[in-house]
Amino acid sequence: MNVNELPEKYRALLAENHSLREENEILKARLGITDPPRPEPPQDPENHLSLAIAVLESPGKNPQPGTPGQFDTTEKIRLFMSLFKGREDVYAKRWQNRANRTGYAPVCRNEWKSGLCRKPAVKCINCLHQSYEALDEKVIESHLRGNIVVGLYPLRRDETCYLLAVDFDEQGWQGDCATLREVCVAFGIPVALERSRSGNGAHVWFFFEEQIPASLARKFGSALLTCAMNRRHELTFKSYDRFFPNQDTLPKGGLGNLIALPLQKAAREQGNSIFLDEKFRPYEDQWGFLAGVGRLSAEAIGGLIPQLSPGSEMGALRKDDEEAEKPWETVRMTWSGSDFPQEVRLVKANMLYIEKAGISQRGLNAIKRLAAFGNPEFYKAQALRLPTYDKPRIISCSEETPTYLCLPRGCETDVIDLLDEAGVKAEWLDHTCPGRTINVAFNGSMREEQIPAAEELLKHDTGVLSATTAFGKTVIAAKLIAERKTNTLILTHRRQLLSQWTARLTEFLEIDETLPVLEKKRGRKKKQSLIGQIGAGKFCPSGIIDIAIMQSVSRGNDVKEWVKHYGMVIVDECHHVPAFSFEQILKGVHAKTVYGLTATPTRQDGHHPIIFMHCGPIRYRVDARKQAEKRPFDHYVIPRLTGFRAPPGAEGNDPSIQQLYAAIAVNEPRNERIAEDVLRCFQNGGNALILTERTAHVALLAAKLRESIPDVISLTGGKGAKETREALDRVSSSPADRPLTLIATGRYIGEGFDEPRLDTLFLAMPISWKGTLQQYAGRLHRLCENKREVRIYDYIDIHVPMLEKMYHKRLAGYASIGYKARAANVPDDSMNIIFDSTTFLPVYKNDLLNAAREIMIVSPFVTKRRVMQMLPFLNAALDRKVKAIVVTRPAADFRERDPQTLEATLALLVAAGIQVIFKSNIHQKFAICDQKIVWYGSINLLSFGRAEESIMRLENPSIADELLGSIQK
Repeated sequence: MNVNELPEKYRALLAENHSLREENEILKARLGITDPPRPEPPQDPENHLSLAIAVLESPGKNPQPGTPGQFDTTEKIRLFMSLFKGREDVYAKRWQNRANRTGYAPVCRNEWKSGLCRKPAVKCINCLHQSYEALDEKVIESHLRGNIVVGLYPLRRDETCYLLAVDFDEQGWQGDCATLREVCVAFGIPVALERSRSGNGAHVWFFFEEQIPASLARKFGSALLTCAMNRRHELTFKSYDRFFPNQDTLPKGGLGNLIALPLQKAAREQGNSIFLDEKFRPYEDQWGFLAGVGRLSAEAIGGLIPQLSPGSEMGALRKDDEEAEKPWETVRMTWSGSDFPQEVRLVKANMLYIEKAGISQRGLNAIKRLAAFGNPEFYKAQALRLPTYDKPRIISCSEETPTYLCLPRGCETDVIDLLDEAGVKAEWLDHTCPGRTINVAFNGSMREEQIPAAEELLKHDTGVLSATTAFGKTVIAAKLIAERKTNTLILTHRRQLLSQWTARLTEFLEIDETLPVLEKKRGRKKKQSLIGQIGAGKFCPSGIIDIAIMQSVSRGNDVKEWVKHYGMVIVDECHHVPAFSFEQILKGVHAKTVYGLTATPTRQDGHHPIIFMHCGPIRYRVDARKQAEKRPFDHYVIPRLTGFRAPPGAEGNDPSIQQLYAAIAVNEPRNERIAEDVLRCFQNGGNALILTERTAHVALLAAKLRESIPDVISLTGGKGAKETREALDRVSSSPADRPLTLIATGRYIGEGFDEPRLDTLFLAMPISWKGTLQQYAGRLHRLCENKREVRIYDYIDIHVPMLEKMYHKRLAGYASIGYKARAANVPDDSMNIIFDSTTFLPVYKNDLLNAAREIMIVSPFVTKRRVMQMLPFLNAALDRKVKAIVVTRPAADFRERDPQTLEATLALLVAAGIQVIFKSNIHQKFAICDQKIVWYGSINLLSFGRAEESIMRLENPSIADELLGSIQK
């Protein structure tokens, strides 16, 4: 061997020796083997080799530092800064006030300077006078000497990082760290473990050879944790949120999260902020340890991720219905026969209790993941470059006791499937409450479409009915009670639903039960109702059939004892179950049978898997579009374009939705237009419901409407019970021949309000979520004599990009519930319908071929493929002397795209004789034929978009004029 190769060979042998020693110690600890104490060697036995190698490497120079005392101050600082690298243009410093509160703040040269610093009124990140100090050698030296505590921002401006750290500070942190270290040893990953400043936790550090994308670093960390969870199931999902950096992208205007740098003198003197070996003992030479820490390359990390966690760095998680339909994207865990005993005992009570005895760590981890799912809110915030500190990456609904792993009851099928796949016999113990038998019969008739829904639910002890408003969910609930014949608790979230449920159950059930007459504290005896009420100031349970407001059945996190004694629980509007307080109630329910009822099983925040974990899967789903076809009236959306623009000073500054709502509420022209439409509806005998999102807007519109319409009834929250009851009585007692005009906030009346006469809805403020739209539209869908059509007036703020995008989402929502588009005050046209990206093209092409004078296409984005597809139809129009105009963005608007390709595509249009007009930053998407036929929606007509995009077709010259005006400045 060449003598020049000795140093490298020696280092490799030392690294291998160290790795094997660590692995040996871990295995001994797991087997409970304790070595007898051995005297420590007086000095490094390899010291003479180190000196010899140092001489061979660099004759005449000092040997490499590696033993105590061999680093001077400069070398320590350089070594420290070579490892702990992040943002160098800014750093944070720890502060402590007189009340002993502590925190970190970026160090600014203008801090507390009069006229410049406006803390605490203005946050540093929003300050116009911020002048951050750089992180340099002097700052690091001050930190190491104990003068200050420095916080490092690991996420750099270009969204790369030089390191990754994982924070463990909960009970069991030492076991978590030991397991993670065990994984690192097994895969040859260099790692450094630092006891935190508090001494009650640790930071596990990984260092990189070069700056790598934060997304890659975090994938690596996630894969490490996922692998470690197969060795220690107690490792919590919260660990995925304890990374530094904590997101892939830099928040707008933010610096990302920070981490306190190690080896600060004051903490060191307390035995904290120092690096520990595999037995959690401090290394004798901290600097020698750091000098020997290995660093990972981007290539090595890329290769490690699939080895650590095949399929996905986050491992197998619960999928919702839509994800489950994509089996090629499903990550499956693998296990061997040794992961489970031959038989597993399971107890079914308020939750599923799986006995842990005999199940391996990997098996327990697999079971735990059946009740965990990825949090869409985290990924949405990250994509929007918003902070993610309060949004967990994974939401878990499992719990654990020393003996059992506890999952929500809706996971029963998943648990059975997992055990069957593993070839394990399940021993079930049923400790649910069967309730007491009640004498009850169904007193009514069911519509044909309701019968299979009830039959399907009755096949199971748990499940969700997903059905549109006015489908008759309360009738089906009555049928379930009559068939199950067990005492039942109905849970709802709003007090106004109590009376509705009582009325419906009284109508559809015959209850042959006798209640004892209870004496009041004073006065005469009071007879209870067979249908009890709990909530809204009353506690009158019958123990037979009771209706309760969810807020009345728990105190803090504790569910009241009487909830446990019902044999069946029906959760109305069960899409609210993911709210923490409601979820706790379901965790306390012992009923044998649990059903959920909802019109909108999908939640905007993506937390709907929690519904199914507690209430069971969807057993029967009613198709909203098909249901609309069965109703004896037509469904129309009437688009009304407004001239509203973002208020002065907000344009270009990304106004928030709340700022826009505030401006909309006081916009006089917009309010005047709404009032005119409502007045016209009233004059035509329509029964109107005006919904907005702000109480102040209700007051403004109500005052304006009362100038022309008598008996305008406003309904908002915050009123007393008496005033609310009087308003609702006015609605119910209103003569049938007098048109109704109600104005309310969507939160108050958007779901659960029942007035069959309503036929016209005015969306006075924009919304985007399809579930909210379904709830609002559902107010019109109750059957009523002489109801021939229902209409939704939708006010589209086309000049504000955010608000126009919200309309695009509503448009898809309208299509999903069976609505067609129609202009105001024109007869129905069978072609005025809402299309999606897969259905619009044939009709759109036909309109182009039939154009007689002019075609204008406004498409912010243009692709060659779509242009080549549409050119034959445009050329045919040009041959007939039809003028063709395309309005699009100039190439300069697309810095990230290839400008030559775009310009070549646009040249194809020009060469064909099409007039191309450039408008920078336009966002509108529409086409107009002969200034009359309008195609408007979220589809770029000269590029390809997403499958969920929608577009409507209208024949209306006034809407065409308004759209043309929206792109003219």
